[in-house]
Amino acid sequence: MKYLFLFLKKQIFFFLFIFLELIAILLLVNHNSYHKTNIINTANGFTGSINSTFSSVSDYFFLTEANRQLSLENAALRNMGTLVSVSNDSLISIDTSYMFIPAKVVSNTSRRRNNYIMINKGRHQGIEKEMGLISPSGVAGIIVGVTNNYATAISMLHKNTRISARIKNSGQMVTVIWDGKDYRKGLVEDIPTHIVPEPGDSVITSGYSFVFPENILLGVIGEKVISGGTLNKAELIFATDFNNLSYVYVTKNILSEEVDSLEMTLINE
Repeated sequence: MKYLFLFLKKQIFFFLFIFLELIAILLLVNHNSYHKTNIINTANGFTGSINSTFSSVSDYFFLTEANRQLSLENAALRNMGTLVSVSNDSLISIDTSYMFIPAKVVSNTSRRRNNYIMINKGRHQGIEKEMGLISPSGVAGIIVGVTNNYATAISMLHKNTRISARIKNSGQMVTVIWDGKDYRKGLVEDIPTHIVPEPGDSVITSGYSFVFPENILLGVIGEKVISGGTLNKAELIFATDFNNLSYVYVTKNILSEEVDSLEMTLINE
C-alpha cells in the first residue's frame, strides 16, 4: 500500500492531466452538436460490431428459430399485399412506393422508459434516418441514427414515438404512443367520444407520415378505455413482441425525395 501511494504521488500531475482532458472532452461534446454526433456515431459503430459478434454466436444455436422468424416475415409481407420482387438484398413492393430492407437485430431493450433497437444495416445498405422499422408482426420503431454498417431506431417503447394510425373497422384517425408501463401494451389517443372501439379491433398505420406504408398492424384494442373529455384513449395490445425481436425490415419510401421537394415548394410559396 505504501508503494502504491508513493507511485500515485509521483504521477499526480499525469493523472491530473488525464482528468482535465476528460472534463474538456465532456464540455466539448455537450456544447457542440457536431462533435457530439460524431462521437455517438463512432460509439454506435463500435458497440454494433461487438453486439453483432455476440448475435452471430447466438444465431448458431438458434437457427431453427431464426428460420421461423424469416418465414413469418415473408408471410407478413404477403398478407400486407405488397410482395414483391427481390433485388440487391431488398424487397421491392409491387403496389406501393416502399422498399423493404431486411436486417438482423443486434441489440434491443424493452424494460426501460426509452428503448432502442440496433440493426446490422447502415448507410452502405441504403439506410437513412426517419425510415420505419417493422417486425414480422407489425410496427417496431423509427430509425434515428445511422453509421456505415449499423443503424439505431427508437422503439415503439419510447416516450418520443408517436405513430399516425387509424382504427381499421371505423376508419377513425388516431395516434399510438407508449406510456412507459408495460412493454406489451400501448395507448391509442385522440378517439372522438362518438367512436366506441371494440376490444380486438385492429389498429393500423394511416400511411400519412411517409415513414410507414398504410395498413401495417400496430396492435389490437384492449379492454380498457379512458375517458378524457372530448377525446378518449384506449388500451392497445402491441402486435410486435418487443421482448423477442430477431429480424426486422426497414421501410424505405422510394418517393421520399419527391415528396420533400413538393413540401418545400409549398412552404416557399
